[in-house]
Amino acid sequence: MLSHLKTVGNTLLLGLVVLPWNAVGQNTPQWRGVDRDGSIAGFDTPSTWPVSLTRQWNVQVGYGYSTPLLIGDRLYVFSRQGDDEVMQALDAATGETVWRTSYDATFEMMAATRRHGPGPKSTPAYADGRLFTLGITGVVTAFEAATGQQLWQRPAGPVEPLYHTGQSPLVDGDQVILHVGGQDAGALTAFDVSTGEARWSWNGDGPAYGSPIIVNLEDMRQVITFTQENFVGVSAETGQLLWRRPYTTSSTTTSQTPHLYQGDVIESGRGNGITRFRVVREGNAWTTENIWHTDEVSLHMTNAVVVDGVMFGLSHLNSGQYFGLDLDTGDVLWTSGPRQAENAAILNAGQTIFSLEDDAELVVVSHSREGFEPVTRYEVAESATWAQPTLVGNRVFVRDVESLTLWTVE
Repeated sequence: MLSHLKTVGNTLLLGLVVLPWNAVGQNTPQWRGVDRDGSIAGFDTPSTWPVSLTRQWNVQVGYGYSTPLLIGDRLYVFSRQGDDEVMQALDAATGETVWRTSYDATFEMMAATRRHGPGPKSTPAYADGRLFTLGITGVVTAFEAATGQQLWQRPAGPVEPLYHTGQSPLVDGDQVILHVGGQDAGALTAFDVSTGEARWSWNGDGPAYGSPIIVNLEDMRQVITFTQENFVGVSAETGQLLWRRPYTTSSTTTSQTPHLYQGDVIESGRGNGITRFRVVREGNAWTTENIWHTDEVSLHMTNAVVVDGVMFGLSHLNSGQYFGLDLDTGDVLWTSGPRQAENAAILNAGQTIFSLEDDAELVVVSHSREGFEPVTRYEVAESATWAQPTLVGNRVFVRDVESLTLWTVE
């Protein structure tokens, strides 16, 4: 299959390989996929997994942990190069740069974050030909996806979040929603996608590091997100606070993305176990009521996926332990052995679960109610992997600390 080896710019191209592009329509437009739940529709799971994946190309893209977006035949990557934050478009087949744009993002890194680097950690969002980013200091920027032209930019607020930023933008129609600024100096804000002007804001609490979701509950479209000390739902139309639940963790703040299951909300964060609760509306009054709670497993920086009513995740307990949790009953169905990984980026495609651990091992797991059933494992990078992989067709795009690699399942 490999016919020759050549270098173009800083991109290593391995051979003349014809890639299946039958899944071009299966895009990855935002954090955790189309529905922000880690479910991937466009991956072709093989009947037999190969002994190893085939590396097609590798390119240096700069520091950061944001997920590469795949829209048609282009990849969009948000990163740091020197003192600049960089947005770039790559040809998905070759890794070659289509366009690159940047802006100055000089900042002083907090000592506690040095181990994870200077970011950015926020995944961009794509909608209607525009890209939206949140920089490590809170700068919000919109780009034209076709050319990289900067359409508008909102500067960072006067106070950065304690550990800088980690939240990923959420586009809802003609607004993009983010919680910007630090505690006592920021707000959950809906920006106009065309102008960057604020449509509404709620400043009842500072930001956390998890990303919001938007759902319809009790005949109200609402944004659900963690904040510095609460878990809240606000009106997507006006920003009015509908309900709040006090929520703090042993790690100061949470970095989870909420999950909706059969109309109920799944709440999780370090040291707080996992809770399923229901949002209840009586007239103009909103409350929440717990359905069940468990302390047997808990999530920290890892987000889980749900397959056939079972949540598959990596608990921070026992130094990293996979688990299966029945979301109907709250019963823990199984746990793996301890010390699996410190962190894992987890996705699922049908009955196949992918867990990219922070030590660059991609674990392929069969969905099961009975136990942890890994199918195979692949080494996919030479440095830490904290970003979610991007999966489509037979392609696996893996981002490590500084580079992006295309692997294929042959």
